Amino acid sequence: MTGAYARERYEQACLLLPPPLRLQALDAAKELGETAEELRLRRGEPLMLTTPEGERVLPGPAVTGEDLEQVVDQVTDWSRYTAAETIRQGYLTARGGFRVGLCGTAVVEQGQIRQIGDLSSLAIRIPRESVGLSAQVLPRLMEGETFPSTLVISPPGGGKTTLLRDMVRSLSDHYGLRVALADERGELAAVYQGQAQLSVGRHTDVMDGCPKALAIPALLRAMNPQIIAVDEVALPEDVEAMVRAARGGAGLLATVHGASVEELRQKPLLRELFEVFSRAVVIRRQGRERVYEVHGL
Repeated sequence: MTGAYARERYEQACLLLPPPLRLQALDAAKELGETAEELRLRRGEPLMLTTPEGERVLPGPAVTGEDLEQVVDQVTDWSRYTAAETIRQGYLTARGGFRVGLCGTAVVEQGQIRQIGDLSSLAIRIPRESVGLSAQVLPRLMEGETFPSTLVISPPGGGKTTLLRDMVRSLSDHYGLRVALADERGELAAVYQGQAQLSVGRHTDVMDGCPKALAIPALLRAMNPQIIAVDEVALPEDVEAMVRAARGGAGLLATVHGASVEELRQKPLLRELFEVFSRAVVIRRQGRERVYEVHGL
């Protein structure tokens, strides 16, 4: 990933902002555009950028409620009803693959969020593709033409999703395997109006916006995948669905929060995964660089 590409993605994200905030953010492009991970808008506070070093406050006026509403209108092409389901889940996916997290006053009915109003903050995540990144791990994982079920492990913000996306792309395009991608929060393929905005491979089928526990069996039944890929396994039903898919003959690729294989073994929820996964990739930071360690399970 080049600096010019990283800066370009940042500038594209800035286009989602209302004009005054957009100019404010673009002024920071030269200094922070290559490393900015999110644009953070909080009502009553100045615009902020999330970087690997933390949040940076940009000089300028405070964000208003109208600013927040304008971003949502821009992302939904002024048709919020078409995105009502993901809004209830607390996010939107914009053209170009940008994910917008929403916070505000939730209206809850029968234990489910039905609406989010009176917006208080937004987080515009800036996804960047690192095409070729998976070349650091896939040759160490593949067993001939077979992909062994693999967990990708790192703390939050460690680069799991970026690596997972490129592994899916490479398994699909380079190795020619059928991959079914359960993209619950729209962060991997960033499907917008039926079209993936980020490259996940020509042999990849995407189920977008569906809970993993429902998407995994549906993909297994409908798409005959050789590999099922998911991001951030966290719930008991996610684990159960993956175990069942493995017993049905599918290979698995998943990410999970953690610092090490040993840490995961101590978590009761995740122990069952060790019965169906045979490899792990642990991502560690060394300064600004990331190191990818391959382990047998």
